[in-house]
Amino acid sequence: MGKRYTIALDAMGGDHGPDVVVPAAFGALAESTDVDLVLVGNEPAIDAALRLVSSASDPRISILHASQSVEMDDSPSQVLRSKQDSSMRVAIDLVRDGKADACVSAGNTGALMAMARFVLKTLPGIDRPAIISELPTAKGHTHVLDLGANVESTSRHLFEFAVMGSELVSAVDDIERPKVGLLNVGQEGIKGNERVKEAARLLASSNLHYIGFVEGDDIYAGTVDVVVCDGFVGNVALKSSEGVARMISGLMREEFGRSLSSRVAGLLARPVLRRLAGRMDPRSYNGASFVGLRGIVIKSHGRADVVAFKRAIMEAVAEIRKNVPERISERIASVLLEKEAV
Repeated sequence: MGKRYTIALDAMGGDHGPDVVVPAAFGALAESTDVDLVLVGNEPAIDAALRLVSSASDPRISILHASQSVEMDDSPSQVLRSKQDSSMRVAIDLVRDGKADACVSAGNTGALMAMARFVLKTLPGIDRPAIISELPTAKGHTHVLDLGANVESTSRHLFEFAVMGSELVSAVDDIERPKVGLLNVGQEGIKGNERVKEAARLLASSNLHYIGFVEGDDIYAGTVDVVVCDGFVGNVALKSSEGVARMISGLMREEFGRSLSSRVAGLLARPVLRRLAGRMDPRSYNGASFVGLRGIVIKSHGRADVVAFKRAIMEAVAEIRKNVPERISERIASVLLEKEAV
């Protein structure tokens, strides 16, 4: 019998709680025969959701009761002090104690990061963890970090983000030397603040496949595998992109419904539009990873539906199978040795 993996799911997190987490769990298990899931949260609520999805129990699913839940407006400090028996905290504790290989939550991002960092700690050589996620491009996808964990980052932090992002992409996408770009206001070396310029110097002298500065439109061009920036810039870029996507989708629906001829054109274009929607469906890219921790923590979007939350679970599965934290730790250690030798 092969190795089995266990993932702890914060069943109470996000806007929908067990109503989304439970059916997503069954969907993930249908694709992963080597995975067990622990649903953490209010046991009666989870039981009720399980009965709605399946009349038969699945031995690969277990429930661990937690008496508290983290609300979306809870402050991270409040959660750390007073919600030690929350579904989020208990799920992370399972990872710390070696009873789960990863944790997935759609809950409060700030609270999840604070708890994960407090409980799991950062890897040796990593000062700050970062949030990384996959985004669609014209040629497939890219990964961007940091997406909001660190609104202020030094040049050294940006360098660490690049190392972590490169190793994660190398692992999950099987790219030997991912192309790494540093997000800037221009591609010329003279542009940007001193922090970004110093990060560029650090990257240029490393053994990463650093291709130089990239601009905002390069994120979606498909020419770079990892885009590095601080959390303030990354979060603004992400939310701006989501807003543009929603606007375009709304305008297209409005225009195709404007007249009879437009509706006919819409019907004719439906196969193409359906394929396009599939390529750009944000649910297909749900599941941001908190890299730099001594364990795997995946953040799902708070409004995720069943398809999106299942995608977050599958991201956890991929990172477990590829030993991402261990690979990042080894890569950071080799980078530190390289710097000492210079």
